[in-house]
Amino acid sequence: MMADKSRGRKAPGGDHDNQGDPPEVDEAIRVLAREKRTFPPPPEFSEHAYIKSMEQYEQIYRRSMEDPEGFWAEMAEENIEWFRKWDKVLEYDFGIPEISWFQGAELNVSYNCLDRHLKTWRRNKAALIWEADDGSYRTFTYQQLAHEVNRFANVLQKHGIVRGDRVTLYLPMIPELAIAMLACARIGAIHSVVFAGFSAGSLGDRIRDCGARMLITANGGMRDRKSTRLNSSHIPLSRMPSSA
Repeated sequence: MMADKSRGRKAPGGDHDNQGDPPEVDEAIRVLAREKRTFPPPPEFSEHAYIKSMEQYEQIYRRSMEDPEGFWAEMAEENIEWFRKWDKVLEYDFGIPEISWFQGAELNVSYNCLDRHLKTWRRNKAALIWEADDGSYRTFTYQQLAHEVNRFANVLQKHGIVRGDRVTLYLPMIPELAIAMLACARIGAIHSVVFAGFSAGSLGDRIRDCGARMLITANGGMRDRKSTRLNSSHIPLSRMPSSA
């Protein structure tokens, strides 16, 4: 019977836990893990913040715990515009488990992201600032973004997309991705985002599984300042739903 000579040997870097790291690096990590300093914000920053102090935060938190229905009803009234108000704020059964918020209420996510700001000074405030790999950037105000979303929502409807239809988004990280998502939400379509690095086969599987009626894609994109092609043109037709 042969003895296991590897038992009891030390790791190449010594006794420390992170194999391959010098002892001084391991000790530096341990020191950082024991960091206890705090960095309070400047008074002028706190003055314009939504929550101006830790005391105010703790007061808000306590109320949310003591009266969750009243607290969240108030937050919903203040921060969301509803097409139809709820019949009941909260109903839950942890035995199933099942939790239901704002029963009977109706809203539109795209409307709340955009339209409610168009009636205020925010319409000319930047809603989306996108920076490319090469340092160039594009800025959309709420008003400009709403215009682009409405345009694309009309494109979807022109191609027969209606409420409840599934739309697959296979795009690089560009502003048009957010615009397409908001356009789908605007008309009640369900969007399915597929990572642009997935293969054509993986994309085809996801299109088929959700029964998508439309694919929104691009020829390619930029990653690490290099042009990359997307694989949407190589999806096997057998993987596509008949309604697409």
